[in-house]
Amino acid sequence: MSLPLLTYPLEAQNSRVSNLAGDSSTVTAQPQGTASLSGENLRTTIDSQIERAYQQVFFHAMRSDRDANLESQLRNGTITMRDFIRGLLLSERFQQGYYQCSSNYRMVDQVVGRVLGRPVHGDAERRAWSIVIGHKGFTRFVDELLDSEEYMNSFGYDLVPSQRSRVLPGQATGELPIYQSFPRYGADWRDSLQNRAPSETANLIAQLKVSEAWANGQPPAWALKAWLAFAIVGGFELVRVFLTITVSMLSN
Repeated sequence: MSLPLLTYPLEAQNSRVSNLAGDSSTVTAQPQGTASLSGENLRTTIDSQIERAYQQVFFHAMRSDRDANLESQLRNGTITMRDFIRGLLLSERFQQGYYQCSSNYRMVDQVVGRVLGRPVHGDAERRAWSIVIGHKGFTRFVDELLDSEEYMNSFGYDLVPSQRSRVLPGQATGELPIYQSFPRYGADWRDSLQNRAPSETANLIAQLKVSEAWANGQPPAWALKAWLAFAIVGGFELVRVFLTITVSMLSN
């Protein structure tokens, strides 16, 4: 039996505050007017939207992290921006770099902030969505967020999700961007990596380090000369053995 999403009380947030004019322009994203563009301007606008989508989900993405297939589908009109965001959240890059490094609670903070453009409404919402992840899986959690009324009213099918009401009129400083407020992994994951590190490997690395007695990482002059002498003698010996074998074979 599928569990419904638990209800949770809303908290006071900038994302729920209208501007001084009394409208909601500060809490919803504004259309970019791409429908009236064509040719080079349209391609430039789509490229800009793709970059902002990567920034919203990954903060920044290296070339190896980009999904050329998703980008091609978006440029061709096969998928919408909402589908593009879904693809990035369900990508292997996000799974390995974020989902596998975080608890369900932390994952709720990460994804709600990136998708809905706001922090969670306290522990109640965090707990409600973490139950969805645990019971239905991460994919269903992403789908329910992207299909939610809040997402559709704020961004619809074609707008890139962004942080809502980060700066309000009369407010000297804005809130930190979501991707800066919630780094990719927390201190608990970092500490667990250190605890799982094999001690034998660390000892081997320590043994392979250059001796501190060597000046500038170079061995003493006498050691270098001795090594060269052994190399020369060894070279002559190899040549002698080779010539001896060759002469013996030819004489027979």
